[in-house]
Amino acid sequence: MKTRLFSHLFAFISSCAFLTPVFSQTSAYSVRFLDYQKSLPKVSEMISRKEDTLIKQFRAKQLIWPARYLYIRSFKYDSEMEIWVKNKASDKFKLFKTYKICALAGSLGPKRMAGDYQVPEGFYYINEFNPKSLYHLSLGLNYPNPSDRLLSDLSQPGGAIYIHGSCVTTGCIPITDGQIEELYVLAAHAKDLGQDFIPVHIFPVNFNNPRSVAYLNKFLQQFNEYVPFERNMRNAFYYFEKNREIPPVIVNEKGEYVTDDIQLPPEDSKADLAPLEQKITHPDQPIPEDQLAKSVDRLPLYPGGNEAFKIFIDKLSADMVNELDPGQSKAFILMEYIIDENGKTIYANAISGGNERMNLKIEKAFTDMALWAPASRQGKNVPIKMKQTIMVEAP
Repeated sequence: MKTRLFSHLFAFISSCAFLTPVFSQTSAYSVRFLDYQKSLPKVSEMISRKEDTLIKQFRAKQLIWPARYLYIRSFKYDSEMEIWVKNKASDKFKLFKTYKICALAGSLGPKRMAGDYQVPEGFYYINEFNPKSLYHLSLGLNYPNPSDRLLSDLSQPGGAIYIHGSCVTTGCIPITDGQIEELYVLAAHAKDLGQDFIPVHIFPVNFNNPRSVAYLNKFLQQFNEYVPFERNMRNAFYYFEKNREIPPVIVNEKGEYVTDDIQLPPEDSKADLAPLEQKITHPDQPIPEDQLAKSVDRLPLYPGGNEAFKIFIDKLSADMVNELDPGQSKAFILMEYIIDENGKTIYANAISGGNERMNLKIEKAFTDMALWAPASRQGKNVPIKMKQTIMVEAP
C-alpha cells in the first residue's frame, strides 16, 4: 500500500507536496515573528488585551499556554470552526474552542474558479498574517494549493482566501472580530514557537453529525462528480477522530487528494458516501447542462457588485424568518440558479433545506432579480449556473 501511495508523488515533492505540515524547531526567524507583530500598534494593543483572557481560558481547560501547535478544522455546512492545540509533537491534539462561522457563500464542493463565491474545501495552511485587513484582521490560506492548481480553472483559479472578521464573505471564512483576535494571537504564538505551517482543513460537513451527512448525500445526488473528492475528505476527518493527529494527505499526478492509508471504522454507516446513481437534473431547467459554461473569463456580476449581492441575500434571509416552521430556529437553503447570456435569471431551484412556502418565495426573489452583467468566455456572453447558500435564522 505505501509503495503504491508514494508512487503518486510527482514533480513538486521537493516543495512540500505533502499536505501534512512539518513541525519545525524554533528558528531565529520564528523567534522574531512575535516581536515584529508586537511592533505594530494595532496588534500590540490586541495581544495585550487578549492574552490574559486566553491564558485564563487555557487554564480552565487544563491546557498549557501558549500552544506550540495549532490545528484548525472548519465545517462549511455546519458553520463551525474548531481550534485544536498541543504543546509537544508527540502529544495528541485537544479541542480548545469551537467558533461559529457567521456568514456563508457558495455551496458544498471545492472552489474551482475565481469569483464563484465558493469557500474552498481541502487541506491548507496559514501563509499570511494581515493586521491591516479591511475585515478587521485576517489569516491567509495557501489557496490554490497543489491540488487546486491542477483541478481548478487554469487561467483564473481564484485566490485571496482568508479567515477574517466582520461577519461578511464572498468566498472566505468569516468569524466575529473578537474570535479573529483570539485566533490571530494563538496563530502568532504558534508561528513564533516554530510551527511554520499551521494546518487549516476545510470539510464540507461535520461527519459526526448525521443530519449534515444526510444533507451532503443529497447534494452529491445532484453533483455526483464530487463523490470521490468528498470520500477522501471523510477519510481524513476520521483519521483525526481516531488518532488526534494531522491526517497524512498527499496529491497524486491528477491533482486528487490521496488518503488510501487511512482506515475508516467498519461500523461507519451514518456517513456512508457510496457511489450514487446518475446525476439528477431538474425537469424545468431551461438550458441543458452541457450548454452551460463550466468555466468563464468573467463571472456574472450582480448590479452594484458583490457587496450589493450580500445586501440582497441578507435582506432575503431576514424576510424568510417568518416562514420558518414552528419550533425551527434556523434553516440552510441551497439554491442553484442560471444567469443567461443576457444577464437575466431564467431559473432558480431550491435544491434542499427550507420548506415549500419558504423555497417558493426564495425562488421567486431570485427570478425577479435585476439584470446581472452576464458571464463571458473568450469575449462572448455565456449562460452559467450558480449556487448560493442562504441561512435563515430567527433572532
